[in-house]
Amino acid sequence: MLRCFLRSKIHMATVTESNLLYEGSITIDSDIMKMADILPFEQVQISNLNNGERFETYAIPGKPGSREFCLNGPTARKGAVGDKIIIFAYCYLKDVETSKFPPIIIKMDDQNNPK
Repeated sequence: MLRCFLRSKIHMATVTESNLLYEGSITIDSDIMKMADILPFEQVQISNLNNGERFETYAIPGKPGSREFCLNGPTARKGAVGDKIIIFAYCYLKDVETSKFPPIIIKMDDQNNPK
């Protein structure tokens, strides 16, 4: 049996931009994507602490060092600049793998720098 487990989490990032006219997704600073082991176009789940929205989209890499978290396309309706979000990526594990699998958790400060 396979079970769905948290693989990585970016905790308390601040939305820096909201771009309704983009095709869709979330743009994340590529340096932070690498730290979180999130690949370009990988599915992510996002939870918005300000309004309670929870939604899925895919990640696209932003400019390294930009600290950007931009909600694009329809996801722009799910949050506003300044909102705090949590980004989750999951994986499927066999039962024997679950006890040996620590998730990557990156906590962000108010300027979107990893703590």
